[in-house]
Amino acid sequence: MVVQVSGPLRRRPRARAADRRFGVRLFGAVAVAALSAVPFGLLLVLVEGRWRPLRVMDAGAARRLHETALAHPAWTSTLRFLSDWVWDPATLRVVVALLTAWLLWRRAWRLAAWSGVTAVAGALTGLLVKTVVERARPSLADPVAQAPGFSFPSGHAMTATTSFAVLVLVLLPLVPRGWPRHLCWSVSVFSALGVGFTRVALGVHWFSDVVGGWLLGLAVVASTTWAFEAWRADSGRSRSTVAEGLEPELNEDAPER
Repeated sequence: MVVQVSGPLRRRPRARAADRRFGVRLFGAVAVAALSAVPFGLLLVLVEGRWRPLRVMDAGAARRLHETALAHPAWTSTLRFLSDWVWDPATLRVVVALLTAWLLWRRAWRLAAWSGVTAVAGALTGLLVKTVVERARPSLADPVAQAPGFSFPSGHAMTATTSFAVLVLVLLPLVPRGWPRHLCWSVSVFSALGVGFTRVALGVHWFSDVVGGWLLGLAVVASTTWAFEAWRADSGRSRSTVAEGLEPELNEDAPER
């Protein structure tokens, strides 16, 4: 005698398996976010506690770079151009928005969602932390630049981290293997580090502000990337690697079919 199972009873094992996967992924997302945010949290505690060694380091870096900026006006003008135009958060957000629109045109819906969510989450998270911490910017004699708002974390550094991570992880499948990919990573890392340097050199951020922006940006990217990898696993695709980009199938006609 054969008993056929149909309806809700047939769906129960599948639903339980989905629930287990959801629980594991939910825990994993929390773990990824926590681990990537731990260094930022530690730095935040030191900033809020006004830890003397950190204050001495910040003040020393600000003083030395400010003296250099005053002594070399042409160098300072170059840094201001890079900070206010090339690496400005508005510029980088426009680039990411254009990339997201292109992904929608390519019908890479989920990759476009990841790109947009990463950029927006980074901007909102940085603004929220700035508002909560309310750290004052450096106050220097004869300032060479001005910036509004609070100081920690650096919005420029955080936006550069999230934006260049999005650009590289999305476009890497379209770049030939070998030195072109190494060049993409090198330019991205140099740009993120360069943004931080310009902000400290121009006297509008403490060094710890910049480090905080880098760390918080990495935490956001790590969290959203983990969620994208969970979708790939659900859809039966192999796990991607940093060396291949988030969606190696992007160079195909229908990358998410």
